[in-house]
Amino acid sequence: MKKLRIGFVCYPTFGGSGVVATELGKALAEKGHELHFITYSAPARMGSLKKNLYYHEVQVSDYPLFDYQPYELILASKMVEVAKAHSLDLLHVHYAIPHASAAVTARDILASEGIHLPIVTTLHGTDITLLGKDPAFEPVITHAINQSDAVTAVSHSLKEDTLKLFGVKREIDVVYNFICPTHFMRPADESFRNAVAPEGQPIITHISNFRPVKRVEDVVSTFAGIREKMPAKLLLVGDGPDRSRAEKRAEELSVRPDVVSIGKVKNPIEPLLVSDLFLLPSATESFGLSALEALAAGVPVIASNVGGLAEVVQHDQCGFLATTGDVATMTESALSLLENQALRAAFREAALARAQDFHIMKILPQYEAIYDRLTP
Repeated sequence: MKKLRIGFVCYPTFGGSGVVATELGKALAEKGHELHFITYSAPARMGSLKKNLYYHEVQVSDYPLFDYQPYELILASKMVEVAKAHSLDLLHVHYAIPHASAAVTARDILASEGIHLPIVTTLHGTDITLLGKDPAFEPVITHAINQSDAVTAVSHSLKEDTLKLFGVKREIDVVYNFICPTHFMRPADESFRNAVAPEGQPIITHISNFRPVKRVEDVVSTFAGIREKMPAKLLLVGDGPDRSRAEKRAEELSVRPDVVSIGKVKNPIEPLLVSDLFLLPSATESFGLSALEALAAGVPVIASNVGGLAEVVQHDQCGFLATTGDVATMTESALSLLENQALRAAFREAALARAQDFHIMKILPQYEAIYDRLTP
């Protein structure tokens, strides 16, 4: 494939969309494409700058006229600047708003100067499943999707939600999220494992941003059910509005001494490598990147049968799926694995095999085919 100069726009945080966008950009750069990240801070997973990899900061002004800075307009202006300075071939933006809507504005400005800049928009979930339910955002999201030159969704579930919630009149390609297997090729940190579970107890892990949609109280309730039957430790990774609520729930259920909260970490793979089971009882998940990363670490997953999770976790093979809120079934499923070493080993092997279906080298060509379709 021809080598392209691509502008990447994403949230630079530890969230799933930012992680996927950053890893995709790095992989494209390694294949010889020239990648330009355009965002308000360097992406968390970007690392040091390497060949073909550039970062352009969107500087939010402190102009006293505005109570809230018009980030979308500032972002659009930066896209125009970078596109002209580096002769970009296309923009790949992650999230419909504000990124795709800003990209449409930037493309229109460039078109007025005779510059053609196609837009690829990747929908990750929150822009559809949460903002999509707010009528105030619907016209802008619909316009941004319809005006993009290509649109991808990270699961069939998300594609269906998009078509149901918005007046979309164009095709949406499903391109799954992915893992980079080399990131998992490292030994588990035994000192960390011993610190969490000094008596060799199994470690059950949950990683999220601790928003209400993650149902972290169900995580704690499921763990309490496990703890009634056997010694175990719960490892909570991440932070957010419901973290204190989860810890309070642990106190109410008398399991707080067995709950270890470590907050946000730069590399969630490290806690996964010491885990025996992963819990994700979310109310909704457009894909469930943390579940895929758990599988790639060889950790069976107990999750809700919602959204894209059913497309990632194969029930009764590499994990178990249950109805959202069905703590009893999740507890029973978890115990069936924790109490049966042979079964857990079989699920571990199935988890590793399943993760290979989402190898970045299987996903990357799908994006390159879309780019090729849009560029001369």
